Amino acid sequence: MMSSTFRARVSRDEFVSMMRDNPREVGETSDRLRGRGDVEVSAELRYGLGDSIRLVQEGGQWKLASNPLAFYDQSSPRAALRSFLRAFRLGRYDVMLRFVPDRYRARMDVAKMKAQFEGPSKEPMDALIDALEASVDDAIVERGNEARMIYGERFEVKFVREEGLWKLKDLD
Repeated sequence: MMSSTFRARVSRDEFVSMMRDNPREVGETSDRLRGRGDVEVSAELRYGLGDSIRLVQEGGQWKLASNPLAFYDQSSPRAALRSFLRAFRLGRYDVMLRFVPDRYRARMDVAKMKAQFEGPSKEPMDALIDALEASVDDAIVERGNEARMIYGERFEVKFVREEGLWKLKDLD
């Protein structure tokens, strides 16, 4: 009953060993899967640059359980990174300003943001963005209101949370 993706990650021997080593947990999980208690059937549809929509089954029909129009989510460092990359690819420099920490915001406007990414440094910035996109699922370490992600061979993106929203403090 396991998907081909699961079977590619976990061998039959590993699965049997996990079951043998954890009989109590296997029994409890088996009981829950038999329908004891409330069961919510849900799915996650992944698309684009790490985008996803959560679906739940209600009355035999699939319904949206997350906002499909949350294009520029800043609820987590990863969501902020994906949103920033989306804004860049769509040329939404006005939106990219949302990801600039407050202490730098006074010195930045749409024209300066555009110049930073399309001006004389365009080629290195494009390479940086490509490296970020290739690493969008890499590990992000959070510590309080700060986070960081190592990407590429020598780069690091730093995040800061301000008033509940994650922003990109430094791309490198």
